[in-house]
Amino acid sequence: MVHSILLICGSVRVGSINAAVIATVADLVRTPLATDTYNGLGGLPHFNPDLDHDALPVEVAELRAAIRDASALLVSTPEYAGAMPGALKNLLEWTIGGAEISDKPTGWINPSTTPLRAEKTYASLATVLGYTGATLIDGACVDVPVPRQSIDEHGLVRDELIRRSMSGAIAALTQAIV
Repeated sequence: MVHSILLICGSVRVGSINAAVIATVADLVRTPLATDTYNGLGGLPHFNPDLDHDALPVEVAELRAAIRDASALLVSTPEYAGAMPGALKNLLEWTIGGAEISDKPTGWINPSTTPLRAEKTYASLATVLGYTGATLIDGACVDVPVPRQSIDEHGLVRDELIRRSMSGAIAALTQAIV
């Protein structure tokens, strides 16, 4: 069985630091582990409990299938106005009606260069993930400051110290799934 980590970027902005974190994690993961990056964040319909039943909107069914098929989840999200972005909260709201995240090993990488500024964002993320039933893995929920200048022209973090810190989070998540 091939284990995989579903990578979720909480930013819809092209070229965001969070997108670079997700791309770098994908670059760091080695066989026999695989990654899949969820790219439908901006296309999800607004959560509506009236639509959360069989014959789900296609985008929601695809999201839930990606989560169901993954062995673990890893999120990187920016802080907007002291909280997680609405698009990520919307994604998580769509998962509460299903059981796909329940007991799924989950981690995050907070790339903020001022981690205290993003503290409420990740506390809120932990709260919402708790409602989904996700299993938060301590060593996979980390602050890894990523200055914009550490990202290369291909959207990858090249600083070796930062990459090692990300690898530590990947290792903790890997231990939880194998």
